[in-house]
Formats: sequence, structure tokens, C-alpha cells
Amino acid sequence: MTTPGVADAVAVEKPAGERRLHPVTPLRRAWAPVTVLIGWAVHDPDQAQRQLTRLTTTTLLIALAVLIPAAALYGFLSWWFTHFSVTDSELRIRTGLLFRRTAHIRLERVQAIDITQPLLARVAGVAKLKLDVIGAAKKDELAFLGADEARALRAELLARAAGFAPETAREVGEAPAREILRTPPRDLVFALLLTGATWGSLAAALVVPPLLWLATHNVWTVLATALPLLGTAGASSVGRFVSEYDWTVGESPDGLRIDHGLLDRVHETVPPGRVQTVRIVEPLLWRWRGWVRVELDVAGSSNSVLVPVAPRAVAEAVVARVLPGVAVPARSALSRPPRRAWRSVPLWWRGQGIAVSDAVFVTRHGLLRGRLALVPHAKVQSVRVSQGPWRRLWRLADLHVDTGANKTVTARLRDADEAAALLRAQAERSRTGRRDARPDRWMAS
Repeated sequence: MTTPGVADAVAVEKPAGERRLHPVTPLRRAWAPVTVLIGWAVHDPDQAQRQLTRLTTTTLLIALAVLIPAAALYGFLSWWFTHFSVTDSELRIRTGLLFRRTAHIRLERVQAIDITQPLLARVAGVAKLKLDVIGAAKKDELAFLGADEARALRAELLARAAGFAPETAREVGEAPAREILRTPPRDLVFALLLTGATWGSLAAALVVPPLLWLATHNVWTVLATALPLLGTAGASSVGRFVSEYDWTVGESPDGLRIDHGLLDRVHETVPPGRVQTVRIVEPLLWRWRGWVRVELDVAGSSNSVLVPVAPRAVAEAVVARVLPGVAVPARSALSRPPRRAWRSVPLWWRGQGIAVSDAVFVTRHGLLRGRLALVPHAKVQSVRVSQGPWRRLWRLADLHVDTGANKTVTARLRDADEAAALLRAQAERSRTGRRDARPDRWMAS
């Protein structure tokens, strides 16, 4: 957990072992004052325009002559007074010129350590190190480090978290990875073309603005509507392609490693034992190719995609690496709701299903876009049954399973007596599952 330290009352000598970020970092941080001005101009463009029109050329040049060195000085000082060090049990990040603050990140609370390289960072040969920590609202990061230094520091942190002695942690190095899946770009393109959201957002972006123009003849109304629609269409197609390009999954002792990205390259790790839910998504138009998408809920982590698109057999083999000993049940093995459920949800009730094994609680929902969710019993935090007036009339109920990632998996339209029995049985399975679960440790054998 990341906790701020107390502001230093007096200057102290830099502790041994402290390191600075890469010298290119001041260039990144120097943009902060400029960003503030741009944000003000965007927030109140009329006032910004009035102020600019009042400035003479000489005044503008003087302002730039002051602003640019001030921004450069800010970037340099923020870099100079930022240090980090690794102790036996934690990573410490010390920042601040006037008010010193120290973040203490305990290694046993680290969920994942990812390396990201935006396009310009790749050109400069630097990288960000991002840490998912239990209880932290957002990722802590070290930006920027040299690319080789970032990989070495990540390996050192994982080795220390796994229990290696400090004197040998640096010598352990990054654990080797074996590639188990790579998504071809042509499959990713074809999958995006077969995704309904891509065509729906594109159709909306092409149809809605002309209709608004015919109705209002107001160009600002059209732009205010068209730009968000075009942004949504781009994010659901081009944005996903750029983000998920060259998606590679590798297996290593510290978990499954994921590398992806066309412009910004991201190196993520799915932490062992931290996965709360695995979802296998099967869009309607993908079924004739036998393709699926695998998504994750990971406690304390923003990692959400494991496989963007792959044949079902390949995806299930990857799921078996995340949930050892778990077999994904076939649709025919799922128990459907009772036939009277059609009175509550006509037609769509056929897309619901449930199965329970010794290791996982499984639900399915969706007729056109099927979603199969697998929750390990040890990851269930609470179980509850809900029943509205209409469903009570037909003796139906929903069973909700809450996980440690603050997400809920629901078995819908179950017989009321069956739901009550599942509630009691799942509570017992969760208790015994947590008791028998292996400890969540990095590089555990």
C-alpha cells in the first residue's frame, strides 16, 4: 500500500542506494506549466482570446522568454529532487523541493509491475515502470528510466518480493518467458470488422450529424455531436487496433506476460493467484470463425484483456494457465433456467446458464453476445440472492457472487429453491476454497 511520508522538517543527507530518474525526464516535466496555461485557455477560450489580443508583439516575446526558461527550470528541479531506492522490504520514492514527501511501497503488496513505452519514449530509449499496489487508487510509476534499467529494476523488485536475499536479487534477472500465443494483425483487423460496436458507432457518426444539420442548420450543434461520435468510432476500431497490435502472451515463473501496442508499447504481467474472474466473450459474428475474446478481473490492477481474439481451443489453453486445473465447460454442460423463465424475460432467457465444479463457479449470459464467466471459489467475497416482485410471482431469483475486484457475477433466472441451495453451497465452497488456496507469491513454484 502506498502511504505518504511526513514532510521533512530539515534537510537530510541523501541515503545510500538512492537513484535518480533518466536525464530525459526534465523534458517531460517541463510541459507541466505549459499544460496549465493550455487548460485555462480551453476552459475559457473567450477570455483567453481577449487577453491575447491585448498583448503586443514585444510583450508576447517577453512572456515567452520568461515562460520557456521557467518551465525548463521547473522540469530540472522536479527531476533533481526526485529519488528512489529499494530496501529489503519496500520501494521508496522521495519527491518535493519545498515539501518533501516519501512514498513507501511494500513489495508484498505489489500486484503487478508493468513497463510501458510511449512512442517518443521508444525513440529516446526510455520507459515507464508502473506498479499496481493493493489499496492504491491509481498506479504508482517511475517515469522515466532507461529501458534496460527499467527491466532490471522490475526483475529486482519481483525477486525481492519473491523472497530472494537483497544481495542476490539483482543477480536473479528477469525470469525467462515462453511464448504461448501471438495474435496475427490480419485476425485482429478481421475481428474488428466483425464487431457490431465498430459498425454501430461508425453508422451513428455518418448518419446523425447530417440529420442534425437538416433539423437545426447550426454548425456548432453538428460539431458538438459529430466529434464525440467520430471519437467513439475511432476508439472502437482504429484505437483498438493500435492498442492490441502484435498481442503476445508468454508464460514465465512470475505469471503471464503480455506485450502489445503499435505506437505505445506495453509490457504487462498477469499476477499469479490475483485473477478474480475470467470472462470468455463470444460475439455473434465471430462464431462462424470459432473466435473468442478473453477478459480478466484482477484485484488492484487495471489489466482487463488476456486474449483480444483467438480460436476457442487456443483461448481455453491460455485460460488453463491462469486457472490451473480448470476446464472451461461446454455450453451443453450448463444448466438452463426453468422454462417458466420466459414469462420474466422472453426469448433472452435461453442465453442464461450456470455450472459449478470443484474449482470454479460458472455463469453464462447473452444470446447474441455470449459471456461465460469463471470465478474461482477462493476469490468469492460474498454471495446473495435477489428477487423482485415479478420474479417472486414465478418463483425465480438471481444469485450474485461478489469478487475481490469489486465486480459481481450473476446467475440469472434460477428457480428460487435452487438459488437458495446454491447460496448455501457456494458460501461453504468459498470458505474451504480460501482455506486450501495457495499463497499469492511472485515466482511461486
